Amino acid sequence: MGSEGTAIPKYYRISREIVERIRMGQLRPGMKTPSENELIRQYGISNTTARKVLCEVEAEGWCTRIKGKGTFVGERNVPRSARRILGFTQNMVEAGFTPSTKVVDTSVVEEGYGAVICGRRCTMSGPVFRIRRLRLADGVAMMIEERFIALQFCPGIEKEDFTGSLYDIYERRYGLHVFEVRQMLSATALDDETQRFFGLVGPAPALRVEGAAFCGKEMVLEMEDSVCRGDRYRFSVRAGPE
Repeated sequence: MGSEGTAIPKYYRISREIVERIRMGQLRPGMKTPSENELIRQYGISNTTARKVLCEVEAEGWCTRIKGKGTFVGERNVPRSARRILGFTQNMVEAGFTPSTKVVDTSVVEEGYGAVICGRRCTMSGPVFRIRRLRLADGVAMMIEERFIALQFCPGIEKEDFTGSLYDIYERRYGLHVFEVRQMLSATALDDETQRFFGLVGPAPALRVEGAAFCGKEMVLEMEDSVCRGDRYRFSVRAGPE
């Protein structure tokens, strides 16, 4: 206990307890978390430590602090970095969710596929395998994903199980590693079909993600045209001087 207590700051250990209560449903969206004074009384900590506990929980996106009213549990947002090559499955696991996938439909596009991504036209010669999947986190629909996969690199991929990570299939079966991803983000309006997939009624914010993934220099392995819920995703970008 001694070494563990010194290795992990007290504010962080207490914040983990609050996060676990949220994950277990003991603290639900809209409910108040313990206040600074309640944390001080319960754990015998200082004002500064109590403040750090709530700041930590808020920084991870579990709650929102409203000045003069308290700290409230919010709908959990998923941070997605624009600087990392990160598939949906790994993204959700890192954010503390249990990911799952439902395959909506598949087809083979004989003529191939192409789109302008980041100002450059990316193309894949046919045939191309097209798959549309609904991606969920803790059972909540987060993204309707449409991917186009170059069959010249992945012959027979249509026989695979698509309820997991496509990146895992590329590496495990074909020895292909995605080393570059180019993506564009734009605001979009949900059509009626997409609203039904997300279980939403009426207008809702959404983000369209268009992209291309490369397994070699100018070798397009897959392309994407997906829509994710704008109320559940938080994209982050970090840039330095050129």
